[in-house]
Amino acid sequence: MDIVAEFKERAKNAKLTVVLPEGNDERTIKAARILKDEGIAKPVVLGKPEMIAEAVATAGVSIDDIKTINPRQADNLDEYTRKYIEGRDDISESVAKRMVMKPLFYGGMMVACGDAHAMVAGAVNATATVIQAGALTVGFAEGISTPSSFFLMIIPEFQGEKDKPFIFADCAVNIQPTAQELAEIALASTLSARKLLSDEPRVAMLSFSSRGSASHADVDKVAEALKIAKERQPDWLIDGEFQADTAIIARVAAKKVKDGSEVAGQANVLVFPDLDAGNISYKLTQYMANAQAIGPFLQGFAKPVSDLSRGASVDDIVATTAVTLAQI
Repeated sequence: MDIVAEFKERAKNAKLTVVLPEGNDERTIKAARILKDEGIAKPVVLGKPEMIAEAVATAGVSIDDIKTINPRQADNLDEYTRKYIEGRDDISESVAKRMVMKPLFYGGMMVACGDAHAMVAGAVNATATVIQAGALTVGFAEGISTPSSFFLMIIPEFQGEKDKPFIFADCAVNIQPTAQELAEIALASTLSARKLLSDEPRVAMLSFSSRGSASHADVDKVAEALKIAKERQPDWLIDGEFQADTAIIARVAAKKVKDGSEVAGQANVLVFPDLDAGNISYKLTQYMANAQAIGPFLQGFAKPVSDLSRGASVDDIVATTAVTLAQI
């Protein structure tokens, strides 16, 4: 059984609800049908009835037994609006109501209020829009103020191990993270790895330097990020700064890290110093190593909110939903 199939089985056993705010998209409609038929999740599709009907006609499937909601006419619109403005003094009720009427924000409020376990969107909406909706509705996890992303990378064969899973972060959101933001990416990635990987997360903060082997402001940033992360969570297995080979190859780590490390040479979570490094690395790994790249997944939120590529296939939406629900 491949790893996506395993996550589908876990989701089936959990019987969780996912909200799909992009009911105007035929891929979303087809994915909802599969999620329902295979028992992976209980989908709730959002949108104006006429737009959903048009997407259903294009998709060529029936969703008569799938729950749909028009946020503009929802029975709990006023309740969600009140909860949306709780603790905020910079927004009027009328403006808040207009915001909550938007499917992404209504879907976020469903998750925030416990009426859905996760939201999966992005087939139509840009990543920045999904992140904004998640931040303003679900909010961030305790101690996190930086949304980020990760890919679950499955390497067909690595050091004698078949289908070796790694977490790669951040590969889709933060272009030039500060040391503070990089530390939060490492912490959020640790939490994501704990939910998805069978092994204890061993998090490597990557650089072109290993433990001070090079001197540069970019190296200093990674070292400072490591210091912040270790101060926040001293017992977590986070270490660096490491070059990529030092992080994942034991014989290289033995030569380059003389003072010992529980991460060097055995990392399964790789935190890249910027988006250039992260995005290039996951794509090179995907195509040159024939690896499976699952994601990107958003992380750092108080409850699961996942993003999709706007080129996502129906299978991508189904797989993303399964992996997202596996993190609950």
